Amino acid sequence: MKKIGVLTSGGDAPGMNAAVRAVVRTACYLGMEVVGVRYGYKGLLEEDFIELNMRNVCDIIHRGGTKIYTARCPEFRGEEAVRKAVDVAKKNGIEGLVVVGGDGSFRGARDLSNFGLPCVAIPGTIDNDIVCTDYTIGFDTCLNTVQALVDRLRDTIESHSRCMVVEVMGARAGYLTLNAGIAVGATAILIPEIPYDIEKNVIEKIRRTASTGKHHFIVMVAEGVRFRDGITVDEIAKKIEEETGVEARSIVLGHIQRGGSPSVRDRVVASQMGHKAVHLLHEGKSNRVVVMHGETITDHDINEALEMSKTIDKDLYNCAMEISL
Repeated sequence: MKKIGVLTSGGDAPGMNAAVRAVVRTACYLGMEVVGVRYGYKGLLEEDFIELNMRNVCDIIHRGGTKIYTARCPEFRGEEAVRKAVDVAKKNGIEGLVVVGGDGSFRGARDLSNFGLPCVAIPGTIDNDIVCTDYTIGFDTCLNTVQALVDRLRDTIESHSRCMVVEVMGARAGYLTLNAGIAVGATAILIPEIPYDIEKNVIEKIRRTASTGKHHFIVMVAEGVRFRDGITVDEIAKKIEEETGVEARSIVLGHIQRGGSPSVRDRVVASQMGHKAVHLLHEGKSNRVVVMHGETITDHDINEALEMSKTIDKDLYNCAMEISL
């Protein structure tokens, strides 16, 4: 294999640039050319390519977002688009592709592999909700961003003896909210994986905690709760104030969680995963996803990976419930 491509797809995550850099540097070390595919699968269909080399990936390891951009591409779910993408790759001499993204990106990589373009995927998403891996690029940075933002909110809610209801990203998963909730000492944590009763799990906890002398409270809510149950953080805050008499406010942290310079952990893991992905292609392997188990970087078949199921860590959740007094 003499020439490969790399693209980032779906939501951006801190550490994607570190992964791209590692792909390029490893490929150069192995004597391979690298093409950057701009704007994910959309750019592959539109032949939006740039040459990547050792020098033009300098000074990106510390940057958030993705140097080669990303985009959603709904049309890539169809067979016609996949076939066209394979033809475009062959036309431009691209013999293999590294895809950095989430589950949807993995499905695209699987389809390309099935139609003749060898692909290796790397898990890059702030939600840490990829089933086959213990860790995804961007999770640690985003977690630290949420912690820093809520710590700043704490200053004002403590000064006014308020309750702050904070919505954290995670449309389908509560890993980010659960870990952040523990890190900031939240009184209550609501995530889509665990059914809840607002009276029992929020109102009663605030009343019980208030009876011990505490006068300010933090409630962390994954955005997936809103999508599943139709209840907003504004409505939760209003309910808390009505039932407890504690002045309550709400805030949606939003896309600010995605940005920022990646943490050491995300830079290192992204570099390891990018390095592994190129070696897999160099060895003639395809339809693989690079994963982390414990602290070990290994790989899985994408088809098997997409069939796996991942559940919330009940021990971690029970820990959060028992120490949030």
